[in-house]
Amino acid sequence: MPKRSTYHHGDLKAALVTTALQVIAEQGIGALSVAEAARRAGVSGGAPYRHFASRKDLLIGCAVSAARQLADELKSAVGAEAGADPAETTAAAAAAYARFAARNGSGFDLIFAGELQDAGSQELLDAGRDVMDALLPGALAVTGGDAKQALELLERQIAAAHGYAALLRSGFLARRHATVDDISAQAAAIARSLSGDAQQEAPTAP
Repeated sequence: MPKRSTYHHGDLKAALVTTALQVIAEQGIGALSVAEAARRAGVSGGAPYRHFASRKDLLIGCAVSAARQLADELKSAVGAEAGADPAETTAAAAAAYARFAARNGSGFDLIFAGELQDAGSQELLDAGRDVMDALLPGALAVTGGDAKQALELLERQIAAAHGYAALLRSGFLARRHATVDDISAQAAAIARSLSGDAQQEAPTAP
């Protein structure tokens, strides 16, 4: 039986998000209900509605929390490479992305959940923008400021990082005994290679 948390006083909104993510991690998005999140948090069935008017609002709250955490981890990784070759900055970002996706699967999946894409949540849009703000400067530095090429580069780098995390989570890489560190290193290597290619194609200053 899933462990029921005990909520006394404090941030009920955050506690509900935490318990909701636990439900999703254990049973999938379809299993989540506001009532189950309340039960696990140890509060009355009506208490969550002070913060989340519906199940979709609770899902959005979880997605926002995950996106903000991802943005923070990306910013930390990119900041550690300040002043380095832009290719290394993008490699660090790709590694951080893969690591987060592998370790925080339930929240990560919500960021991209189809049922939330048209939810019209400004908070979720802002959180997604924070993620892009952490990723885009490095790609722009690689491409010499060409925004179109930077977005295409990011798409390829993130697709690789996303894919490695998905393969690890699915168990596909179990036969190789792959770890989170292994797949983050692979994501970084691919990002570094893609950035190197993009740097060669980038226009040079006159």
